[in-house]
Amino acid sequence: MTAQRFGAGIWHFATYLDRYATDGYGVPRTILEAIDLAGQVRDLSVVDMNYPFFGGEFSNAQVKEALDRNRLGVIGITPEIYTREFVKGSFTNPDAGIRRKTHELVTEACDQVRYFGADYVKLWPGQDGWDYPFQVDYGTLWKHSLDGVGQLASDNPDLKFVIEYKPREPRVRMSFGSVARTLLGIEKIGLPNVGILLDFGHAIMGGESAADSAQLAIDYGRLFGMDVNDNYRSWDDDLVAGSLHPIELFEFFYVLRKNNWEGVWQLDQFPFREDSVATANHAIDFLKAAGKGLDALDVDALKEAQSRHDAIGALKIAQKALFGAM
Repeated sequence: MTAQRFGAGIWHFATYLDRYATDGYGVPRTILEAIDLAGQVRDLSVVDMNYPFFGGEFSNAQVKEALDRNRLGVIGITPEIYTREFVKGSFTNPDAGIRRKTHELVTEACDQVRYFGADYVKLWPGQDGWDYPFQVDYGTLWKHSLDGVGQLASDNPDLKFVIEYKPREPRVRMSFGSVARTLLGIEKIGLPNVGILLDFGHAIMGGESAADSAQLAIDYGRLFGMDVNDNYRSWDDDLVAGSLHPIELFEFFYVLRKNNWEGVWQLDQFPFREDSVATANHAIDFLKAAGKGLDALDVDALKEAQSRHDAIGALKIAQKALFGAM
């Protein structure tokens, strides 16, 4: 098996706002400064980058130089189709002009993927959805979602597009809100270059078992990427991976290993009040321990316990492997 690679969203190293600290948690940072911070993280090899670049006007060459000096590659480009301009939706906006702008912005992101040699365009249409009963026609909303993604995938057959689903926030109900709904949409689109980016926190926030969701996406050949973090299940807290639900995260990794899924293990965390480099190092240390736990896992004994649906027997095996590796 190849050595496990670790990545992070570049936003992990940015400055954050919320509705209380509207002046931000920390000083504003540019994408170049964020890349320099990411370069201080042990064992980090790739980043997912927002587009347009934040903090100023920067050329691709400037960003590439920052990446090179920090020995970092790019795994994905995430177009910002969830900002104020798209407050009523991106792919699903009632204004056809805004839907065209969405297509144009994502098309620009496609060129960034090619320039940086990234793996995929990541689509997080956070404003696509609804908030109230009777607010939208559900059939029209869903059709616009699938038509928008499908057109981009058809126009760019050389690239992969990953949909990061999430139950809610910023919309109360999001169009791509669950693994099952997203898979249904992808199958309806019917193109081989559209898949899922499975965010562990989004899955458990939505009441899913992330391991089961991963298996489902793998069974359909659609698991193109993943993010890890943690939360209290009621909200997308984006806390340090493994801080709250280590056994469930370990099972998620087990399903990936069992299916020979060898993609990047990527952090999607928001350290509002913590040091971003220290937080990333701590999370990656846990991920590395989980990898050692997988190496130590008695897979035959686990399969035997699972064949009998022996909950306590299976848990003992998993806990011994994970906690013994930490």
